Amino acid sequence: NLDKDVDSLKEIVRKEAQAIHQEDIQLCERIAQAGVKLIKPNDSILTHCNAGFLATSGEGTALSIIYKAYKKYPNIKVYADETRPLLQGARLTCWELSCRGIEVILICDNMAGSLMAKGKITKVIVGADRITKKGFIANKIGTYNLAVLAKYHKIPFYVAGPVSSFDLSLNRGEDIPIEERNPQEVKTFGGKSVAPKKVKAYNPAFDVTPPELITAVITDKGIITQPLEKNIEKLFRDVKI
Repeated sequence: NLDKDVDSLKEIVRKEAQAIHQEDIQLCERIAQAGVKLIKPNDSILTHCNAGFLATSGEGTALSIIYKAYKKYPNIKVYADETRPLLQGARLTCWELSCRGIEVILICDNMAGSLMAKGKITKVIVGADRITKKGFIANKIGTYNLAVLAKYHKIPFYVAGPVSSFDLSLNRGEDIPIEERNPQEVKTFGGKSVAPKKVKAYNPAFDVTPPELITAVITDKGIITQPLEKNIEKLFRDVKI
């Protein structure tokens, strides 16, 4: 009868949801296993936005590498960008890392270059919302700034994400649709206005980092090194996705 059919469908959906959940946990673990090989004792790692267990079913993407590295090298240090305008770095990433006992230092988004110039950052690791076939990376707004700064200061810039983040129908950065959010997020802070009411605000949620600024992409199928376009093509040709 209809009730049994509905119950059967519910069970199918429940099992599929559980399978997706378990798969994501495993993906995060494989990203961590690949990325931890790049971490050294005493590293000071800069990260941006939140790519940890609050954003995934497992330990995260970028942060899963840090969690795995901390077990091996408990003296590593993490700098977390506040990530304006919604402060995901301050509210989420700092909380996550603190829960794990990892030394985390919160910085304003405009401090990264100064810290790099002083030699306080040894690596940058960020997540990815989308990756094109040519290796352009869409991630939280402000990621591109960090990539440019890291390149100038000769600091490795790593992107972490599962192969499901790749969209091979897209080639370049301009092919990636970028969400524009409510300008009020920029014009307010803590629910209070910080700008004139009539002033306009620009509030894209993401930016795009070109492949030439990226040292490597850390995935659940291994590390993709330069040249990214060639090696992305090779990954999807050689590995069963």
